[in-house]
Amino acid sequence: MEVLQLRELAHQLRTTVLEMAWRAGSGHIGGSFSCAEILTVLYNRILKHDPKDPEKRDRDIFILSKGHAAPALYFTLAQRGFFSMEVLKTFRQQGSILQGHPDMHKVPGIEISTGSLGMGISNAIGFALGGRLNGTANRVYVLCGDGELDEGECWEALMSAAKFRLDNLTLIIDRNFVQLDGTTEEIMPLSNLGKKIGAFGWRVFTCDGHDIEALLDALEKAAKVKGKPAAIIAETVKGKGVSFMEGDHNWHGKPLTEQEYRAAMEELNGGTRP
Repeated sequence: MEVLQLRELAHQLRTTVLEMAWRAGSGHIGGSFSCAEILTVLYNRILKHDPKDPEKRDRDIFILSKGHAAPALYFTLAQRGFFSMEVLKTFRQQGSILQGHPDMHKVPGIEISTGSLGMGISNAIGFALGGRLNGTANRVYVLCGDGELDEGECWEALMSAAKFRLDNLTLIIDRNFVQLDGTTEEIMPLSNLGKKIGAFGWRVFTCDGHDIEALLDALEKAAKVKGKPAAIIAETVKGKGVSFMEGDHNWHGKPLTEQEYRAAMEELNGGTRP
């Protein structure tokens, strides 16, 4: 899939997620918008997967550690054919498979149930070690939020991955600088994040998380790293694409009013398109 097509898909992700959140009266919009390009690139250019056989032995593994961004992942899985796009209309409705956070027992393509922050990297280590023991050539990708790095388990996992020299593991950090209660620097500063992760034994790359070509370049470089795990710090904007949401922690999980929904949709559809 070409870059222009990927940009268009990321745009469709944002408009669909907005519609899903409006229909449900809840949902995490800001963090879904910030990782739109990341998920689009992963599932349409990077990951080896088969929607007709979600548990195929040699598939690549993806873990959404920041499970609250489930709406973005649900759109991506539906777009790839894991389930019908019509199912997206049932998001957070009673009886729907699409809960507020991903459930591996209900949603095709979900490798691990997530929601409690901090566990994703540890889960990814398990998959990466398992792949090594089983002799499979699959890679493991995990997407976590920067606010999530407040959790001590993340740093324990970073040390473990380096100890086991897991060069089949790529961590992507959605570095949008905002979490539930404010900015990351106000709540628990992550300054020199790249140097910190590098000091834990990882190879670190940094890129613009909304630039398709930059993401592709970083992911390709990460896959070539040998003898250690690789991390990509993808610098993004929370609420990307809607001016009154961008960089505002209130849009971590705020319900939309009708006026806000219409204004956001108009802005998304009226902006510069690919």
